[in-house]
Amino acid sequence: MSRSLQGAIGVFDSGVGGLSVLRAIRAAFPNEHLVYVADAGHAPYGDQSEAHITQRTLAVGNWLAQQGVKGITIACNTATVVAAKTLREQTHLPVVAIEPAIKPAVALTRSGVVGVLATTQTIQSAAVAKLVALYGADKRILLQACPGLVEQVERADLHSLQTEALLRQFISPLLEQGADTLVLGCTHYPFLRDSIQHVAGEGVVLIDPAEAVARELMRRLADSDLLSSQTEPGTVTFFTTGDVVQTHNAVTHLWGSSVVVQALPIS
Repeated sequence: MSRSLQGAIGVFDSGVGGLSVLRAIRAAFPNEHLVYVADAGHAPYGDQSEAHITQRTLAVGNWLAQQGVKGITIACNTATVVAAKTLREQTHLPVVAIEPAIKPAVALTRSGVVGVLATTQTIQSAAVAKLVALYGADKRILLQACPGLVEQVERADLHSLQTEALLRQFISPLLEQGADTLVLGCTHYPFLRDSIQHVAGEGVVLIDPAEAVARELMRRLADSDLLSSQTEPGTVTFFTTGDVVQTHNAVTHLWGSSVVVQALPIS
């Protein structure tokens, strides 16, 4: 067990997209120690089989548990809809997971049409179908798979013509059908927020559930009396199962400051 991770909050994603959730958690828990795992050696999850996604979710989640973290956040919509239930069954820790924010989007839409931008696997999942059935009975919920966007964020390629062309390809059909609210259903997508807003127009509302995840994490840790009492700022430790240099460059760009990224060989 790594002493430095004992009592930290574990956060993981298939790559660097979950940094959008880590950012919200950092704002909510400035005095907690955080550890982030980018499973970049097995990314992206969004176009993989359910068996592969479940195996990776359990591999990373169980590794975090073995290091002594006090709670785990799945900062990946695809891993949530495919494997969160299985991870919860295998660990005694609080496990908080992100999912596409369809419920708040339905409450906010004025046109009655909501677009959901997500990975192929998330869009096709039973969990999303359940969310649509629960909250979208009297609304139109348009599910849009966005292959290629995760890879653009992993390369920190946020504002290129190629990225904008992909966004227009995915967003334009939703706008043509009257969508006035777009759910950012992948944790990579908030890093494209400015570009998405530019393509969608200022009148379209974008919904990112990261802050709601941080609030739920706070509630779960408080209920279990696991919140830190320390007053000094907590640390943030970064690991990757992929290329350390590539992940370091992407994390530094997206996190906004230079960080140390350590290699983590989890098979």
